[in-house]
Amino acid sequence: MIRRLCVALGALAMASALPAQVVEQPAGDPVRTDAGLVAGKTLPSGVRTWLGVPFAAPPVRDLRWRDPQPRAAWTGVWNADRPAPECIQPLRGRGINHYFGEEATSEDCLYLNIWAPAAPPPAGKPYPVIAWIYGGGFNVGSASMANYAGEALAARNVVYVAIAYRVGPLGFLAHPDLTKEGGGGSGNYGLKDQIAALHWVQRNVAGFGGDPANVTIAGQSAGSMSVSLLQASPAAKGLFHRVVGMSGSALGELMAPTPLAQAEAEGVALQQAGGAASIAAMRDMPADRLMALAAPVRRRPIVIDGQVVTEAPEATFAAGRQNDVPAMIGFTKDEYFRSLGPIASVADYEKAVQAAFPTTAERVLKAYPARTIEEARRAARDVERDSTLGLQMAQWATAQSAKGKAATYSYFFTRTHPYRPGVTFADHDPANVGAYHTADVPYWLGTLDSLNLFRTTRDWTAADRTLSTDMMDRLIAFARDGRPGGDWPAWQAGRPQVHVFGDSGGMIDWPHIRDLPLLKDAATAAATDRPRIRD
Repeated sequence: MIRRLCVALGALAMASALPAQVVEQPAGDPVRTDAGLVAGKTLPSGVRTWLGVPFAAPPVRDLRWRDPQPRAAWTGVWNADRPAPECIQPLRGRGINHYFGEEATSEDCLYLNIWAPAAPPPAGKPYPVIAWIYGGGFNVGSASMANYAGEALAARNVVYVAIAYRVGPLGFLAHPDLTKEGGGGSGNYGLKDQIAALHWVQRNVAGFGGDPANVTIAGQSAGSMSVSLLQASPAAKGLFHRVVGMSGSALGELMAPTPLAQAEAEGVALQQAGGAASIAAMRDMPADRLMALAAPVRRRPIVIDGQVVTEAPEATFAAGRQNDVPAMIGFTKDEYFRSLGPIASVADYEKAVQAAFPTTAERVLKAYPARTIEEARRAARDVERDSTLGLQMAQWATAQSAKGKAATYSYFFTRTHPYRPGVTFADHDPANVGAYHTADVPYWLGTLDSLNLFRTTRDWTAADRTLSTDMMDRLIAFARDGRPGGDWPAWQAGRPQVHVFGDSGGMIDWPHIRDLPLLKDAATAAATDRPRIRD
């Protein structure tokens, strides 16, 4: 008897020392989609979520390098309680900034993650939908990164959908034989995945409380480039009603789509590198071997395939053929795609400008002057930014305003994250990285705490929380009715301005807007030596 009592007391003590088990609550009754019932879960915040919802057939085996196909219907209930694997891609180390350790990877990766408000919408008033397209240079990225989560936005009465799409050589490979199979075009399979997901949203999002007649597509870097391509694409017509682009555009020379014949030649080069006799043999090749083969082979992702991308996007906008919807686009203060190199003196800066801009160097140096080393480093960063992201986003805003009737709203993010003293990263230096490429995303999406998920890297302040709340409110207002706030006027060609988000706010003139034509030397060079997109 005493022995049994001691054992019982010991078990009770052990149980009290263990963390309480979290019992997941369902997100109401399963939702009916066109392929079957889907069950989600309710988060502690009350937000409902469905993770790993299939929107297309797994693109494996014979479906590798084919257009996304419909998902076969299932019986019973699909339990969408955890994210699906990310699409096959190069692995990343834990010491870099935004990627927090490896997710499971698979070619079977065409799934959505959905977050919705705690309560269903009032009758006749469905929630606006924000569909997120991740960045990663069209080479990496995941719909399930904590930085891209939708809980904070959903808590503010939107339905947020994170879209997965194929990346790297599995998502963006053109080849003559694939062109024959594809009815005259190949490549852009990742873009076709995005379009298939948006079709799924149109057919199914009402069951999750979302309004299929009020969909905003948003993305950052390669995701933003995707948004610009979808705005220009006839294949995406009617699938969205507003666009948000954060630091990336396919307009202009810097990231211009590649002609099909040139992209096909790059695909043949990859086939030859693998010693494969045919596309069938390449489909038999393990995905990790394909990734390794592709690393040293020159291959540009976006192709003028005649299907999704029918021409250079600037030609589409110039002719007024784009999907003419309201746009909210912008960039950050210290981001860039191409570097002028180390700047240790004013002379270094001047030489670097002369090398990068051989025909306009004198005017560039006058527009971006420097008399001290501090001024030279700041001027170099401004030139690097404006010759890449600044130029890209200005070309997008200008193109939309030239022939489009819908308004464009432009922003400039300037806040430097408050790093924890002593924190280090493998991919950037907190001491000088500034408002870097992607720095604005956790403010827009309300995911500041994701950057402290596995180790504390930022000491967020009340000012950061307030800034994030303001940016989320602006994004939601824009998604609701196409206007981000009365104190943020639309772009005007006569006086282009940006709304500043940072330690200060308000409207300022677009940085160096009149000087951007001087920087096209570097953009033209980049068209033949594509920069690596740093997400």
